[in-house]
Amino acid sequence: MTTSAVSTERNGSGGKTPNDRSAPPARAAAKEMRRAVRRRVPRSALGEWSPPADRLDPIAILQQQAATRVPELVPIRYARMVSGMFPFLRGAPAVMAADLAAAEHTGLTVQLCGDAHPVNFGLFASPERALVFDLNDFDETLPGPFEWDVKRLVAGLAVAARANGLDDTCALRCAESAAGAYRAAMREYAAMDGLSVWYQRTDAESGLALIRKPARRRRVEHTLDAARARTTLQAVGKLTEPGPDGPRIRHRPPLLVPVEQIDADVVTAVFHAYRESLPEDRQVLLDRYRVVDAARKVVGVGSVGTRCFIVLLADRDTGDPLFLQVKEAEQSVLAAHLEPSRYRHQGRRVVHGQRVIQSTADIFLGWCSGPEGRFFYWRQLRDMKGSADVDTMTPGVLRAYGALCGRTLARAHARSGDRVAIASYLGSSDVFDRAMSRFALAYADQTIIDHQRLVDAIASGEVLAAEKGW
Repeated sequence: MTTSAVSTERNGSGGKTPNDRSAPPARAAAKEMRRAVRRRVPRSALGEWSPPADRLDPIAILQQQAATRVPELVPIRYARMVSGMFPFLRGAPAVMAADLAAAEHTGLTVQLCGDAHPVNFGLFASPERALVFDLNDFDETLPGPFEWDVKRLVAGLAVAARANGLDDTCALRCAESAAGAYRAAMREYAAMDGLSVWYQRTDAESGLALIRKPARRRRVEHTLDAARARTTLQAVGKLTEPGPDGPRIRHRPPLLVPVEQIDADVVTAVFHAYRESLPEDRQVLLDRYRVVDAARKVVGVGSVGTRCFIVLLADRDTGDPLFLQVKEAEQSVLAAHLEPSRYRHQGRRVVHGQRVIQSTADIFLGWCSGPEGRFFYWRQLRDMKGSADVDTMTPGVLRAYGALCGRTLARAHARSGDRVAIASYLGSSDVFDRAMSRFALAYADQTIIDHQRLVDAIASGEVLAAEKGW
């Protein structure tokens, strides 16, 4: 985790404020904004959660999302969500978005991830082939109040802690650790100039150096090694089988199924449209490949039912493979509650958000339109990608992981938002940290209720779920 040491200075009240290098009027404006926002939304108030009397039925929200998805895949989504509290939380960002919108917010706007739960952080390779840790899911990205992402993160940590059989004291500490790391990092970034913030990234190797306990270190080293092994060549061995003139995608219904010939023609046309969204140098690189095969692939939990494909390409000279993922981009779940995106094209919205938030983006990241006016974005399927297994984390590991996610989220927000104003609002005390931990536990309680609502809906026949989540 590459961070810079930050000096601080005392303000008139005896508290610390970031030693910002900007002109005094900017610091004065941030100070006045802090006062105004704190009057309207005290930091302690961020910890409050109770469902309003007119709260929308979570099943109704999920069913509304299902209306635009592939009908035969929707039961798989429900089967995955009903399997546990954390899978339910993962699959219900739309439910949480509606809940967050029901409360007063700070108005301190950043480019939100929109779904910053703990599993949407992970490892991947930078264009320089370094392994980095960052946010890795941007389907719901949209500008909005910074605390919505923080609340999604801390609630996810509390739900994950409970799912691992840990007590509520541990859940509170994990959430508080993440919020405290976010606050501390934001204050560091507030003392930097914009270019320095933009260059910040979380390097996996430097993060490993901070881990002292041998057993924990070995576990993280195993995760890093597994991520390095997740390459296109590994994907070829797992996802393909021999064909008459080279490898073809192996079909495993209902998770991986072939596209019909008419769809294959569409994939080719869409591929050329996607090419036009890339920078000119990446177009030159992509032109060295030809499309070999494509298939529809079920991915994730919340994304199940959206139209997602994998496309196998081959180098025109060597025949070496390249896998790209094509994922449908629907309107963000935040869109009903915030200002509309500047981009009508939802694929471009996702790509823009990812490029703003991530410290380093996939070189093949692009977008295009598809049949029936649908929107898609493209990226590499596997490029040394890996994610943490929160289901097996001990209390200490989960707490440390939450802090890592908190710092990473702060860096993402500092790239697009007013980092000085946010840091000034958060302050130097742990008021924000404790508020986030209270919210996390309260929303974990809400997740139990909402999950049971899904269990009951499946039992009554209101919702159809597959026999297993595949």
